[in-house]
Amino acid sequence: MAKFLHLVERNISRLKQYRRFATRYERRRENYLEMLKIAAILLWL
Repeated sequence: MAKFLHLVERNISRLKQYRRFATRYERRRENYLEMLKIAAILLWL
């Protein structure tokens, strides 16, 4: 469990490097989730 938790926390930290997610520019939930998906894809490529 600790190993999995470390991976999740590391990825959240990497996502917060993008200013758009740290400040949550997207007001609508749907838009925010779609931008989050795009950022996750970019991180995993």
